[in-house]
Parts: sequence; structure tokens; C-alpha cells
Amino acid sequence: MSQPMSETNPFLNFPYGAIQMECDARDLIVEGEIPAELNGTLYRAGPNPRFAPRGEYHFFAGDGMVHAFHLQDGKANYNNRWVRTAKWKLEDTEGRNVVNAMNPFDCEPEYSDFVLTDKDGLANTATVWHGGRLLVMEEGHRPFELDPATLESKGSWDFRGKLNTAMTAHPKIDPVTGEMVFFAYMATGPFSADVMLHKVNADGILTESTHIPTPYSSMVHDFVITENYIVIPIMPITGSLERAMEGGPPLAWEPDKGVHIAVLPRHGGTTEDVQWVEMPICFTFHYMNAFDSDGVITVDGCQFKAAPLFPTVNGEHTGKVTPFLNRWTIDMNAATPTGSFEQIDEFESEFPQVDPRHIGRPYRHGWYASPDGQLKSPLSENENFYNVIGHYDHETGKEDRYSCGQCLVSEPIFVPASDSAAEGEGYLLTVATSFESRTSSLFIFKALDVSAGPVAKVHLSHRVPAGFHGGWRPAG
Repeated sequence: MSQPMSETNPFLNFPYGAIQMECDARDLIVEGEIPAELNGTLYRAGPNPRFAPRGEYHFFAGDGMVHAFHLQDGKANYNNRWVRTAKWKLEDTEGRNVVNAMNPFDCEPEYSDFVLTDKDGLANTATVWHGGRLLVMEEGHRPFELDPATLESKGSWDFRGKLNTAMTAHPKIDPVTGEMVFFAYMATGPFSADVMLHKVNADGILTESTHIPTPYSSMVHDFVITENYIVIPIMPITGSLERAMEGGPPLAWEPDKGVHIAVLPRHGGTTEDVQWVEMPICFTFHYMNAFDSDGVITVDGCQFKAAPLFPTVNGEHTGKVTPFLNRWTIDMNAATPTGSFEQIDEFESEFPQVDPRHIGRPYRHGWYASPDGQLKSPLSENENFYNVIGHYDHETGKEDRYSCGQCLVSEPIFVPASDSAAEGEGYLLTVATSFESRTSSLFIFKALDVSAGPVAKVHLSHRVPAGFHGGWRPAG
């Protein structure tokens, strides 16, 4: 018999807590009007434990569940499914949680080797539609393929036997060529000091892999591409098997290691072509975009002064750290390339997004999620849930923001009004969870008029648990 979830662990309770059902809902109630040109599917990925977890549960360790809002001709359907990974199927058979995906030393004895040999992982972090396949990713393992309509699990995907590493949760797709670039960190073994960079063409064929040794073992969540460069930040969330075996944190914030930025040519670059750029201490989970001009690379991201969520090597917490939009400037023309950064916006921001047709190219418009202080987090008295959708105009420096009040918002996803629409002409989609009704809705905004509020709200009768990232697949 399944055990109840803990009532004291905040990650197992509202708004993070798992929902214990899968469903298909057709012709959802729509408040307002879904724009006629908005036809396709919004996917959301996040952790959703199948059973009460073993030991101390962390948000990152939940079984993956994908939610889909299918929009067509002004109507909306919804479905959700757990991703049937090897772990999920094992525990579904056993009827209980037998594996701690974050700690190989905390598994039932007969499954003690499972975490070390599993290729599927949790599939709980992000989705991407590329080469005719819907992939859901969790950066420590291979991607997992789902049916784009039914969300039926098809199995882990290794690009026809060519992928022998994990896959980052934040691949970048070139809007001109359709090439997808991604990487794996700690690529050749547990806590190895390296990155493996991969390129996949528009048809979904893995064409190139480049091994990059790094100054130390590092957790690398995101990176950027430009028309001519690939930029991979090595920041001091360090990994250490020895530390873990001695009872310390396997991943820890260790600022004395410094920040080292790997830069290599986008086209034809090899291991020998990598150049390293030193940066002042900082940490960034997510980047908005990047571009280059005459050997100078510009990178925009939501930057912290220290890494949140991870302890120091002594197990201490870094305290309250707030992300703000920063702009890096990396000059590759100097004999020794140099890097610097400056804060360009006053509002706390995370989960940045751009018009995908401008990834790696000069751009004007960016969007993000932000708090206004109305929704307090149970994780810390100084933390607030994000309930604001914001637009930042890089040309004018102006902000356009809308508070969703008592609703927690997800990462906003931009969808262009048409293939030929100007940059920013389109819609923002975010899943908003009401702290009053404890149900979720899909909010749709005009991307260049965020402060006007949603033009449509698509209502569910249940909650989509707080998750990580999503993506869009156009109809047809």
C-alpha cells in the first residue's frame, strides 16, 4: 500500500506537491479568446513523485511528469503523463519508492547499483521539439522521447547510438540552420572535470561531438550560442565524489575555484580551439540570449552573486541571493580574451526567454518571471514565489510588467504570431497556479503588451505542480 506524502517537507506540499493522477481533458473552459493564429502545443515538465520518497526529498529528485495544452482554432485540450522511465516502471511494479535518484547510497539493498547504471534518469526538467521528436530532458542522463500528442513514453533516445553522454536541459536551436547544440557536464564519469559538446542537424542526426576538459568538476546548467561562437560557463558549483563519501555535499559552492568561460568557434571548432576567459565571481542558472559582432560577444542572463540552492563545502547555505538581468561583454580580439559584466535591470528576474527566431542573433525583446512580494515561499522567510510576467526592451531599457496577484507563474514561453511576424509580435504562454482556488490555468498574453493582462485564460479543474521548463510545438 502506498504511503502518504510528508506533510512537513515543503517540496511535497502545495504548490510543489505531486498530483496522483493522469488525465485527458477536452474543450477546456476559456475566459477571453485564444488568438486564432495560436495553434500548437505548450508542454510543461516538472518533478512529480510517483510514491512517497525515501529519506530527505529534494525538488530536483521527483519523477518526471509532462503536461500539455493543445490549442487549435480557439479551443484547448489538455493531457498529462508520468514519463515511464526505468525507475518509474520499477517502482510502479514494486508499489513503493525503492531508489533515491539523488543518492546512490540511499536505495533498498537489492537496488543499490540502480542509480549508477540507470540511463533514463528522471526526465523531469525541460522539453524540446526538434527533428520530428519530442524529447524531455534531465541533464544527468539521456533524453527521453514522448509521443507529441498522447505523451506516451517511447523510451530514452541516443540519436541512433551516437550519444554516449547525458544531454543538457537547455539545448539551443539555430533559427537559420535548424542545428541543435547541447552539451553534457561531468561527461566521462561521476564528477569528471570535463564537458562534451554535441551538434545535431535539422533532421535530428548527431553530426559532431567535442570533448572539452575543464578547470574543475562543475555543474553547468545552461550555455549560449551566437552566430560564430559557443560559450560554456564553468562556475564553481563543484562536484566531488571524495567529499560525498566523507559525508559532505557532492555538489557545493566553492567560489575560490573562480569562474572560467570556455569560448570556441561555432563552426569547425575543436578541443584545441577552446579559449578560456576569466570572469569575476558570479553564478547564472539561465541565459536570455547572446550574439557577437566583430569578435565581441554579448551575453545576457539572470545572474546571482552566489549560487542559490547549493551549500558551501562546509554544508553552510549561501543565504539570500537575488538574480538580476546582467550583460556580459567578452572581447575575443585581445591577445588574452577578457570578460566583464554589468547589471542592466533593477527587477529580480529568472526563467528568461526570447523570440526563438533570434536565438544567437542581435535582439531587442526579452521576457522573464519575477516576484512582487505577494506570495511568500515556505522555503525561507526572505523568499517570494514568482507571480509577475515581465518584458524588457533592450533598445529602450523600458519594462512592461503584469502581476498575476495570488497566482504563481511558470516560465513564459514566446510564440510568434506567424513565421513572418516582426520580432516580439506574438504571445506569451505561462501556467498560473492560484493560491486561492489551488487550480491552474494557462494565461496567454500579447508579448508586446504584457501590462494589459492576459487576453485569454484556459482553466483546469486541478493543479499543475510547480515545475521547471517547457516548450512549444507548432501545429502541422
